[in-house]
Amino acid sequence: MYVHIGNDHLVRSKDIIGIFNIERTTVSQYTREYLSMAALRRSEVSCTNDLPRSFVVTFDKKDLSEKVYVSRVSAATIAERTEKG
Repeated sequence: MYVHIGNDHLVRSKDIIGIFNIERTTVSQYTREYLSMAALRRSEVSCTNDLPRSFVVTFDKKDLSEKVYVSRVSAATIAERTEKG
């Protein structure tokens, strides 16, 4: 099943490792460094032009690639969408 995470971006629910509230998690220096490194590796995908509310970490087992999707949709809403499937 696919989950809509904002701005016409869909991810496979089985590839989702975690869904995080960006406001609560970026308090940690480690999370900020992780997101910065994802941007440097070009594994970050922006799903919004507005203020982001969440980020979703995925891992594709076929090509062993990790992606970080930054989204305007709240973490709670994305989590609900994964549970509905």
